[in-house]
Amino acid sequence: MRLLALLVCTLVVALAPRLASGEDRKPNFVFILVDDLGWTDLGCFGSSFYDTPNCDKLAASGERFTSAYAACQVCSPTRASIVTGRYPTRTGITDYIGAAQPQNWKRKTPMLPAPYAMQLAHQETTIAEVLKQNGYATFFAGKWHLGNEPYYPETQGFDVNKGGHERGGPYGGKKYFSPYGNPRLEDGPPGEHLPDRLATETVKFMTEHKDQPFLAYLAFYSVHTPLMAREDLKEKYEEKRKTLDHGEVWGKEGARQVRLIQEHAVYGGMVEAMDQAVGKVLKGIDDLGLRNNTVVMFMSDNGGLSTSEGHPTSNLPLRAGKGWIYEGGIREPMIVRWPGVTVPGSETTQYISSVDFFPTILDIAGIEVPSDLKLDGMSFAPVLKGKSIDRGAIYWHYPHYGNQGGSPSAAIREGDWKLIEFYEDNHLELYNVVDDIGEKNDMAAKKPELVKEMRAKLEAWRKETGAKMPTHRKEG
Repeated sequence: MRLLALLVCTLVVALAPRLASGEDRKPNFVFILVDDLGWTDLGCFGSSFYDTPNCDKLAASGERFTSAYAACQVCSPTRASIVTGRYPTRTGITDYIGAAQPQNWKRKTPMLPAPYAMQLAHQETTIAEVLKQNGYATFFAGKWHLGNEPYYPETQGFDVNKGGHERGGPYGGKKYFSPYGNPRLEDGPPGEHLPDRLATETVKFMTEHKDQPFLAYLAFYSVHTPLMAREDLKEKYEEKRKTLDHGEVWGKEGARQVRLIQEHAVYGGMVEAMDQAVGKVLKGIDDLGLRNNTVVMFMSDNGGLSTSEGHPTSNLPLRAGKGWIYEGGIREPMIVRWPGVTVPGSETTQYISSVDFFPTILDIAGIEVPSDLKLDGMSFAPVLKGKSIDRGAIYWHYPHYGNQGGSPSAAIREGDWKLIEFYEDNHLELYNVVDDIGEKNDMAAKKPELVKEMRAKLEAWRKETGAKMPTHRKEG
């Protein structure tokens, strides 16, 4: 017995440092989603006008993904894809919630858009629900936009909800400033700024749950319209704009004007305020001693707004922006920091889709994907470890008309190639998005066999996932 007691004591002493440091605890996850942030809206992704030192530091301490894609060119479908790991065609949320259904369609367009689901069904299994079942505390802050009150975050696996409801922007009260008029966020002091408040709530949650694994999902309302900035930041960027050797520069995308230069002062202030809020969260992780056991993921839900609603940013060298199937509408700035695994300051050209976050988070946490789930995503954890993966094809289906000028369309990317199908006239465009990131050289006529092969895969995917199609208007 004395020998057994001695062995137990020795084991406890040996394990004590590991237990105290949390090395045997499942990792925490901080997922940061920015609304409408363009691919080149961060300094670490090429912007020379917007100042984003905190996001840049995150990139310097983690890995940049330069070919990360949202599952849709507008918000709600991408948001559903992240929390379910499933394509919008499966959840039924193929347009932003609040867009007109076909029976209420008033625009004079060649087609009627397809119907879409206006809430994330409770039958869907969310990443929060799976993590919660495995001992995680779960938190949501910011923009939800996946259904009205019976479908708010607290009904979808999140223990805490600060600010998530049915609206797609901060449209109540004084919008980005308190009082907010948000049914899930108490008003702060007059003039309190929304991105800072959401960061404060995130740090508060992490503090309260620092002794257990947690998922903190911070979904900024920033930098979505309305275009509003703190006065000090607005003035900063107005002065910065005066130092540029050019004024506004415009191009054309279809019938729309597209901004080609980043120089919008209010938008610059919005981007920097978001970055400051990111900095508050990252500092909170460090101050709580959680950095070594916290995976941070950063992403945007669709491309930057360049062809409508103030045209506040430019996505060059990418083509078009939010609402379009071109790269400017779907390629996103993405950063992942997995301490001890990702190489600081590294980058990868591996393409991934927002449906891939769900299986990746479970992979990192050492949790099996529930056997009854049909996920479309693939774990990119091997990429974070410096390995390569064969991602195969990723898909898009948008049977709607965007507010920004985009029309009903679909796409497939496989390898270096991307095929786009436009539903109004069924015409196809093919681009090598590695050699031709700006999608200037349509190769469809030169590679008919590749077009045929990729279109067949796209059609098979639509059929397999139950994609709803737009319909041509009846003549007369």
